[in-house]
Amino acid sequence: MAGRNHMSRHPDNFRVVRDGPHSYLDRGPGPVPSHPVALEEELELQHRDIKRLLAENRHVLDDNVMLQRELTAVKDEIHGIGQVIPKLRADREIQTRELIDRGLKLEAELRSVEPLRGEVKILRDEAQKLSTLRQDLSSQVQTLTKDINRMQAESQQIAAMKTDIDKMGKELVDARRMYEYEKKGNEELVEQNRSMEKNLLSMAREIEKLRAEQASVERRARGVHGIPCFLFLLPTARALRYELGSALISL
Repeated sequence: MAGRNHMSRHPDNFRVVRDGPHSYLDRGPGPVPSHPVALEEELELQHRDIKRLLAENRHVLDDNVMLQRELTAVKDEIHGIGQVIPKLRADREIQTRELIDRGLKLEAELRSVEPLRGEVKILRDEAQKLSTLRQDLSSQVQTLTKDINRMQAESQQIAAMKTDIDKMGKELVDARRMYEYEKKGNEELVEQNRSMEKNLLSMAREIEKLRAEQASVERRARGVHGIPCFLFLLPTARALRYELGSALISL
């Protein structure tokens, strides 16, 4: 097989071998050289041509031997293939029979499985229903998760508000205590103011009496000594009331 498409290494030389001897034989007697040197050169050229032809013939013989060997190998290969082909045909027939048997078995199995198609359809419907139910449950779980997160956030806010309320309650208790304390202090202050007002009023009345006595004394002593200057320093009742009101407002 290695030399199935093998060609001669010297096809042109083979043609020369085929045509070469005839060319020398058909030359006929040529002109006799007139000089021995020219004759020797002619003989030398013929000798070289003969050597070349012999070498080419040997190459042709080698190619023929190689072609014979390749031809023998090809024949042997064809003979082997001829022996293998029946075996391959037998194997193919066996495989074909096996495939046919398998097809028949599969057909029988399909026929036996035919009643199960209804059950498969029912199972598919149930699977579809379960898938829909799973999606609904997943949606509900997501909604519940959101509600739980919202409630947790609200509970945290409620806890913070409760803390603020407790703090405000404590502040309110403190403020109420402070208010009661200040209220009690204000009541005492009011009582003090009332007592002071009473004292001032009594003092004002005393001063009015003194002024009345002063006026009578002045009327008596006006013609004799004149007005004493220290009497002008005594405040009137109206001035005392104004000072009392200012003191109460400042308190």
